[in-house]
Amino acid sequence: MRKAPILLAMTLLLATVLSSVPSSAGTTDVNWTQFRFNGRHTGRNPFETTINTSNVAFLGLSWQAQLGKLVLSSSPAVVNGVAYIGSSDGRLWAYPAEGCGQDLCTEPLWSSTSVAQILSSPTVSKGVVYVGSQTNFNSNNGKLNAFSANGCGASVCPPLWQGLAGPDSILESSPAVAKGKVFIGAFDGKLYAFDAGGCGAPKCKPLWKGTTGGTIESSPTVVKGVVYIGSDDGKLYAFDADGCGTLNCGPLWMGPTGGPVFQSTPAFAKDKVYIGSDHSLSVFDAGGCGASSCDPLWQAVDTLNFFNGSPAIAGGRVTIGLENGLAVYPAGGCGQAICDPLWTDFGTGFQAAVLSSPTVANGVVYAGRNTAEVLAWPANGCGSSVCFEIWKGFTGDQIVSSSPTVVNGTVYIGSANNLAPEDSQGRIYVWELFP
Repeated sequence: MRKAPILLAMTLLLATVLSSVPSSAGTTDVNWTQFRFNGRHTGRNPFETTINTSNVAFLGLSWQAQLGKLVLSSSPAVVNGVAYIGSSDGRLWAYPAEGCGQDLCTEPLWSSTSVAQILSSPTVSKGVVYVGSQTNFNSNNGKLNAFSANGCGASVCPPLWQGLAGPDSILESSPAVAKGKVFIGAFDGKLYAFDAGGCGAPKCKPLWKGTTGGTIESSPTVVKGVVYIGSDDGKLYAFDADGCGTLNCGPLWMGPTGGPVFQSTPAFAKDKVYIGSDHSLSVFDAGGCGASSCDPLWQAVDTLNFFNGSPAIAGGRVTIGLENGLAVYPAGGCGQAICDPLWTDFGTGFQAAVLSSPTVANGVVYAGRNTAEVLAWPANGCGSSVCFEIWKGFTGDQIVSSSPTVVNGTVYIGSANNLAPEDSQGRIYVWELFP
């Protein structure tokens, strides 16, 4: 007699679990909606099942999408069968995620009017694509741009609305959407919060803004009603996502990172926040410490080499760019204030900076390197203190500062083909397994 209630409870539980998986409506495809995959910005896609350590070596270049000028930092979002990315000439591009049946796709589903320069990565939420830009190279007026994810019925689409984000540009900071708001950082040192639905006018003022002590290139991470963001003044800041009741808000707390954060985005896992700075990886208690300034729980420090990009959290480990490779640490620390890496991932051949943030999917970690390459390593290490790549993919330009999007058995990344005309050098490069 009790089977029906139990079955009903199990059915409801299964429905709840399935609804939390970021999949496309009506398909089993997984959506990569924003920079670093999810709202916690962990850089890990836990739903990848196709590419693994045993077959990643068989990835081959499947197709390319032709954009405008080269891609700098902007990383692809792949949602409901569409790949979105920004290019440095200020255009947002939308291409079919499966390509066009040709090696080079030159006809996007739609692209945007130019908003001068886009280094930000797009975020897709409830049918809207949000991306940051700077108005032009001289005035550097920052804008948050909102576009319909389905385009506008024409080949070139203007924004639905724009958020006014201060007198300085939005650089690598990418939008985060939570609690009906869109958050983004700007080079004037402020975190801006806008109504995600706009304001009913072409130009919208922020609902509130949070002030830091330096410029912001970091992207905000919003978890449990708190917005975390790094600043180039060498601090992680935590703000109330609901603001403070006035336009200008101070932080709930802040924590020293040991140096400028530059473009590193906070990653949230198990009530801890991980963030990189120039010579440190710092880990904080997400709830703060009960004071206005909180020290890290632990750090990784390298005074000779630069930490680059945003940390990825997967399998009890944190992976981050370190100079020309990746460094891997225990996510729970080492029991000391300063921790050494478990191992480092190193790429063979010509050496250059790894500015791309690592992506982890199905036991493989991927990152771009400024040698016109995307590399892959085993996420669980190789049993040695130094691990070498198990796959390389090649782009057509030295700069690969975009971060890999690995979803549905496919690897996407932005870069360029420097042999093409300047106004059409931009590319999305796409790899899939050989049949």
